[in-house]
Amino acid sequence: MKNVMKLLILMIGLSFVLSGTAFAQAKFIGVKKCGMCHKAKTGDQLKIWEESSHAKAFKTLQTPEADAIAKKAGIEGKAAEADACLSCHVTGHGSTNIDASFKVEDGVQCESCHGAGSEYKSKSIMEDHAKAVAAGMTEYKTEADIEKHCKTCHNEKSPTFKSFDFAAKWGKIKHPTAKK
Repeated sequence: MKNVMKLLILMIGLSFVLSGTAFAQAKFIGVKKCGMCHKAKTGDQLKIWEESSHAKAFKTLQTPEADAIAKKAGIEGKAAEADACLSCHVTGHGSTNIDASFKVEDGVQCESCHGAGSEYKSKSIMEDHAKAVAAGMTEYKTEADIEKHCKTCHNEKSPTFKSFDFAAKWGKIKHPTAKK
């Protein structure tokens, strides 16, 4: 009977390990950690982000204009505190898997598109695209896939939406990795 119990416990433990539930979920680490490596040498992704509207996305919610837009859209309270606004204006909104280095104030950060980075942030993983994807980095196979993701925020649900020209916007934020 003891051996059966030991075997049962071993099988349950093994099933947790194989399913991944025994490990912590990936955490959002924030642009400062991502940006430590993604500078001029790798393609200047940090600089491209810093100069983008994504970097200022949360700050736009802290204005009287944003509060007026929210009120007109039927959202009570401050825009910077409204789930309907934060879901697109900050990375990881609603997640409890947040690293201490992560700052909501940094707006729409790398992980909004690439997924929570704690499991793929190391240099040894990031230098191997397949390893990074296997560790949780979101992969986009085509520009159509990228556009589909962009439109999860850039769409008619936004009270300020007028149109979304993916090609023009992607041209401003595109940030390929430098060839080695």
